[in-house]
Amino acid sequence: MGRTGRGCRLSPHRTDPGPALRYGMQLPVQSQSTLYAEGWEADGGPDDLVEIARAADHAGFAYLASCDHVAIPRRLAPAMGTVWYDPVATLSFLAGVTERVRLLSHVAVVGLRHPLLTAKQYATLDHLAGGRLILGVGAGHVPEEFEALGVDFERRGAVLDESMEALRAALGPEEFPEHHGKLYDFEGLGQRPRPAQRTIPLWVGGSSPAAVRRAALKGDGWLPQGDPRDRLPAQIARIGELRERAGVEGPFTVGAIAEPLYVGEPAWDVGRRTLTGAPEALAESLRAYRAMGVHQIQVRFRSRSRAELIDQITVFGAEVAPLLNA
Repeated sequence: MGRTGRGCRLSPHRTDPGPALRYGMQLPVQSQSTLYAEGWEADGGPDDLVEIARAADHAGFAYLASCDHVAIPRRLAPAMGTVWYDPVATLSFLAGVTERVRLLSHVAVVGLRHPLLTAKQYATLDHLAGGRLILGVGAGHVPEEFEALGVDFERRGAVLDESMEALRAALGPEEFPEHHGKLYDFEGLGQRPRPAQRTIPLWVGGSSPAAVRRAALKGDGWLPQGDPRDRLPAQIARIGELRERAGVEGPFTVGAIAEPLYVGEPAWDVGRRTLTGAPEALAESLRAYRAMGVHQIQVRFRSRSRAELIDQITVFGAEVAPLLNA
């Protein structure tokens, strides 16, 4: 039993530093939760996304990520906001203005849609982008979305499990994919265009025991949701143990979301949790992720404008990134 993805073989007893630490970022503007959105994003739009995506592409970022919510209930709107761009449309739009950076759904709530629909959308995206898609998936957490779309919220874990198996088939190389499960059953239905990649990496989002187990046994990678540094080693060890016990082999990408960053000494209040300072100091701090077995970090920069964010992206790529694997 094996999975194909980016990264390295994962051992619960690893002591080597592993492969080079890569870095990606969640796009601003496209999701505007009050937990992380900067003030300037409220007036942001397509032009901002284009310029930021191009800057990240030029700065060597491994991926750009976009979130997924269909509709936000009124009770959650004060915290989550209602600005959530569609990830397929957003990533496809940015594929046309970038060249190298990969395109990540972080995360697609694939249980809200039939796997053939999801496969059609993301296969087309990968085809148009020249093979740059990473499909991040998650179970979802907003009951009203599931209710509105006729999906059982209480069974969302089981729905995601089968959706992933169905997507493995539907996003594979076969023009007429086949899947026979409890929830979805299809064969003899052709879909073109096919993805440019022979295998689309599936990264699983979430930090609950169920999500970690799903990532370990069914995914090509893990996207934790806000685990602090001190919790990551135990989570990574758990993934290694689960895979070893189940006999799952093959590449696996461990991710982490780093603390907010600001390269240099800010002249404004960036918050006490933000890592600030010279490139050497930031790189030294971020290298701790690699030492604990992380393969890619998602970074977020504090900023007061698009220009300041692009400046942070540029200086990070030029002065911090070269030191991450020193």
